[in-house]
Amino acid sequence: MAKERIILGIDPGTTIMGFGLIKCAGQKMQLLQLDELILKKYTDHYLKLQKIFEHTIGVIEAHHPDEIAIEAPFFGKNVQSMLKLGRAQGVAMAAGLSRQIPITEYSPKKIKMAITGNGNASKEQVAKMLQSLLALKQLPKNLDATDGLAAAVCHFYNSGKVTLGKSYSGWESFVKQNESRVKK
Repeated sequence: MAKERIILGIDPGTTIMGFGLIKCAGQKMQLLQLDELILKKYTDHYLKLQKIFEHTIGVIEAHHPDEIAIEAPFFGKNVQSMLKLGRAQGVAMAAGLSRQIPITEYSPKKIKMAITGNGNASKEQVAKMLQSLLALKQLPKNLDATDGLAAAVCHFYNSGKVTLGKSYSGWESFVKQNESRVKK
């Protein structure tokens, strides 16, 4: 019998953050949960970061994922937006690292390619493909949850393969791979 594992996929955001959980056994995957954290009502960015950390820890404690797949921020023109998105991603990663869960980052293009075969697919195309793959009865109103789910499914498809994404198994691993970012 194949070993079961749970993968938590996260789509970082400061307005809506998406989470998707799948259970994998061998070549089969099953949807466990689609979830989103709505942050629109909070105006204080630091409060948003606190809510992201608390919600991520809550999902981790409820489902005990074995691995986390997270969408890496894409490079946009607005530096302030990128900074806020990077902080949201970092806080979610810190939640996982605090529980010693290995984390792998995937670029948006790699996730879209893994799900649809097209790195430029729209959110709607990704969601429809996930609906078909996992027999979802209906899609959520916001597609951030399916984006989180897409990260988990991408990780499932890339398991055992060499990936270009960064992978961390704990704080020591993160520091070792990012020595230039550590203040000495």
